[in-house]
Amino acid sequence: MNLNKAFVLGNLTRDPELRQTPTGQNVASFGVATNRMWTDPAGNKQTQTEFHNVVVWGRLAEIASQYLAKGRLVFIEGRISTRSWQDQQGQKKYRTEIVAENMQLGPRFQSTSNQAATAAPRESDPPSNSDREALPEVQLDEEIKVENIPF
Repeated sequence: MNLNKAFVLGNLTRDPELRQTPTGQNVASFGVATNRMWTDPAGNKQTQTEFHNVVVWGRLAEIASQYLAKGRLVFIEGRISTRSWQDQQGQKKYRTEIVAENMQLGPRFQSTSNQAATAAPRESDPPSNSDREALPEVQLDEEIKVENIPF
């Protein structure tokens, strides 16, 4: 038995691009950045960023196009797929993507009573700290070692 499953929680690197196939099926694509943070043996904080290409089909593509924007947090569950094509010079090109099977949107922004009295903030406006729902902050101070896992 084989398994091809990817879970990614990160921020969009660009707005979703919604298109339709010749048969009329919706498809959206966007990028997601994830960060890995750890402390090296010298005690310095290290960060590594990975960039993932995501493809979403059908109703999920419509939802992504409507509610997601650059910088927003999203959780993607899907499978990894590599496709190939020939460019205009005849060279073979490859692209590895996560084909989303499930998607969860990150926290939405709340409007305060002061903002409600004026105009509702646009989705493109940068959020202030008071607009963002409180999320617990989790930090791992040391790298997890395989020998410390109890199973």
